[in-house]
Amino acid sequence: MVTVTTPTESAPTGARSRRPATSVRRRRGGVRPLLGGALTIASLLVACHGAAPSPAEEADASWSVTAWGETYEVFPEIDPLSAGEVAVAHTHVTVLEGFAPLERGRVEIVLSGDGGEQSFRATEPVRPGIFSIEIRSEQSGDFDLRFRIASEAGDEEIAGGRVRVGAAGTPGRLLVAPAPRGALDGGEPLPFLKEEQWKSEFATAWVRSSHFARAVEGTARLRPPAGGDATLTAPVAAVLRGERWPYPGQEVDKGAILFGLVPRVAVDRSLAELEAELATVEAELAAGRSRLARLEELFALEAASLRELEEARTRVESLAARSSAAGHDLQTARSVRVGEAGETVALRAPFGGAVAEVLISPGETVDAGRALARVVRTDRVWIDVQLAVEEARQLRESALDGVVLSFGEGAPVRFEQDVRLVAIAPTVDPSTGLITASVEAPGEGLVHGAIADVRLMLDERIEGIVVPGTALIDDGGVDVVYLQLSGERFARQEVSVLAREGDRAMVENLTPGQRLVTRGGESIRRSSLLASGEAHGHVH
Repeated sequence: MVTVTTPTESAPTGARSRRPATSVRRRRGGVRPLLGGALTIASLLVACHGAAPSPAEEADASWSVTAWGETYEVFPEIDPLSAGEVAVAHTHVTVLEGFAPLERGRVEIVLSGDGGEQSFRATEPVRPGIFSIEIRSEQSGDFDLRFRIASEAGDEEIAGGRVRVGAAGTPGRLLVAPAPRGALDGGEPLPFLKEEQWKSEFATAWVRSSHFARAVEGTARLRPPAGGDATLTAPVAAVLRGERWPYPGQEVDKGAILFGLVPRVAVDRSLAELEAELATVEAELAAGRSRLARLEELFALEAASLRELEEARTRVESLAARSSAAGHDLQTARSVRVGEAGETVALRAPFGGAVAEVLISPGETVDAGRALARVVRTDRVWIDVQLAVEEARQLRESALDGVVLSFGEGAPVRFEQDVRLVAIAPTVDPSTGLITASVEAPGEGLVHGAIADVRLMLDERIEGIVVPGTALIDDGGVDVVYLQLSGERFARQEVSVLAREGDRAMVENLTPGQRLVTRGGESIRRSSLLASGEAHGHVH
């Protein structure tokens, strides 16, 4: 085994072997040109699949290759390969998580052949994301190309095809570099440099088949579940105390005290009048009790009748009740008018939830039955969806498997568990021709009364190509995506959207094995418009 390192360092261990797809791109004179009309798509596809180069290509044996792993994307631009001569590989390494340039780590290029393994590496980037690796193979021949990368993001080994190391005057070339599948539209490749990708919101992923749940769609209004909207009313005529006061949006537990009500005393009576009334009643009560005691003694001596005794007892009981009421009225009046503590009636939340609205103010005088506040449940929500008759029938015949709510702006809200169909109305609304279906779902973060577009997902599956909504670009009213052909080459691809499910879409005109730009397609579009077909490049 022959091992060459730059700088000297032990080879990484624990690498995970993967064999992703790769693609090729050539350059001239050390400058990375943008591909224009002079280079046809046909010649590019031939180069990508390892066919023999033309005489013009033999004269310029510089080459590039793009390889994708699970953690990294590698895009080296490499000088001609000749045994015993140094070829510099300007190696662009992107961390796919966040699509950021690799700023710290070890990048290794490995050539494996019959004579063993040769490795060449760099541990410091010349600038973020770009590692300059010197390749000097002492042997000529055909070799398997691999990349080993070690950093905080993880260790990974990525297959990069097969290359030939030639001799002086007849440098080698890339032999095999299976590329991702190209665009079906066959348009001219669009350049978008790594430096531009790293500075924008950008990401790519493989196009894969997936599935959608078959769904019915409609417009819905959100509301509390049945019994989950309560209006609190005053049980007696009272004055509202202000020590604690609810407010809209306040979260409350079941049984939490929301209001303290002081039963109201007639406002046309002063404290002096109430005190005089209490004193009068207490004086009469004292006299009544004295007479009752005297009659009890006389009754024992048979000097008083039973009727006189019972009348005295009744009067004492009546005066005691009047004395208690007068004392209560006086205490209540003092608590309201003087500020002393008085007896209050507590009004409590009937269930856990949130205060929806408060209808009165502290210190306000209210009559019995006056509405004070509304409390709603927030742990659950009912979604009343307006459906066409046929869609209501499908929902009735299938099991509900999830709900997706779209509110216009922002990401859709998806519930795939803990949802249930409550009911489907038995009649059609004559004003709309639609049927209302009520679905219950978790209510956290949702606003009652809001209007939403709703997809009710059924337990039937539709297979197809599913892409994130961020991959779709509106190009003059046409839905398009961008496909990555190699590190810095992309293609515009028109697609037809078959269905949407929240932040995903099922589309036609893509095929598994293509590399899809999932974020940043709009940046490629703007860059291509600004370029206007002119060639640009940058020099290392």
